[in-house]
Amino acid sequence: MSACAGCGAAVTADDQFCESCGAALGTAGTPREAAGISAPARVSAATGSEVAIDSAVTAAHEPGAVDDRCACGGTFDRDGWCDRCGRRLPNDRDHLVVTISAGLAAVSDKGRHHPRNEDAFALAESGGRSVAVVCDGVSSTTDPETAAVAAAEAARDVLSAASPPETRSPAARVEYYSDVMTTAAHEANDAACTAARKVGGQNPPSCTFAAAIVDGDLVVAGWVGDSRVYWLGDDRAALQLSIDDSWVSDQVDHGMPREQAEADPLSHSITRWLGADAPDPTPTCGSFAATGAGWVLVCSDGLWNYCSGASDLSALVEKFETGDPTELASRLVDWANEQGGHDNITAALVRVGPHDIPEPAAESATTITDAGSPQTRSA
Repeated sequence: MSACAGCGAAVTADDQFCESCGAALGTAGTPREAAGISAPARVSAATGSEVAIDSAVTAAHEPGAVDDRCACGGTFDRDGWCDRCGRRLPNDRDHLVVTISAGLAAVSDKGRHHPRNEDAFALAESGGRSVAVVCDGVSSTTDPETAAVAAAEAARDVLSAASPPETRSPAARVEYYSDVMTTAAHEANDAACTAARKVGGQNPPSCTFAAAIVDGDLVVAGWVGDSRVYWLGDDRAALQLSIDDSWVSDQVDHGMPREQAEADPLSHSITRWLGADAPDPTPTCGSFAATGAGWVLVCSDGLWNYCSGASDLSALVEKFETGDPTELASRLVDWANEQGGHDNITAALVRVGPHDIPEPAAESATTITDAGSPQTRSA
């Protein structure tokens, strides 16, 4: 017996590939998906006012199709792996680009080190409102992308189907959309729990949750975990609308310097998540009243890990700005990969106002409704 260079699992002298991670033995090759992961999820995009992602269904690969032959001459089996060289069947989810309109798009990429993309996003335009949801699968759980996909789609469906508020009162609109966001997060949690039952096992899939619903100049954000929502104004006014449910945030609240907390080995531990063992799926909600044009960015930590501060992200967006949300999201994802791409990367963008740079705006009102939990999970 010896150890796999990719993941450390026990292997024998006769094994050509690691049963746990799929790495070619004798090398430090990139680990593939863990044994038992289903074949690639298929994602389709709709247009106009329809939802961005119709479905993302993971199913066993059916051998015998035209594309079953690998470049090495082998055949991809039912689990999507070549029976000769161990290469993975190309996965549609490794790099996703969805454009809904000139003001709504998202890009997601598996990054340079993860064997698969465990992030998911869902977008919609309905009744003059825009919706963006990003869920980041917790890598320490089994098949986390199943929870992320299910949760993102469920939340999007609730947010896009909500009736318009009956009042134009700012406070009443915030309260209404915060209630809708809470319902969406609970539905997302139920969907993640359903995914967990299908996966089975003792370590159920789970994910973070971050979403924004934009109605005119009003932005209402909701989150569970450490995926984030930012306001990035054309006038360089920038604000992180979400507050991470993480060990770092808890320590900073108790007086630890942020630099010290972020350098700790526990810095990527989250205190709240969605899934079968979630301590509390109720989201924290925040609202923002925009007084000028700009972007609402919903993203996973694969992006903000390299550019955490709102002002820094604002400068980055200004550098890449073209007025096209798809191109801007693509440039942000490419940039994160250039910094190392150590995690999956997702950036969803919602436009507020025209694509011009207004005069500096007055300070906007922001409200945060807090929630928390003492538990932690390694993200």
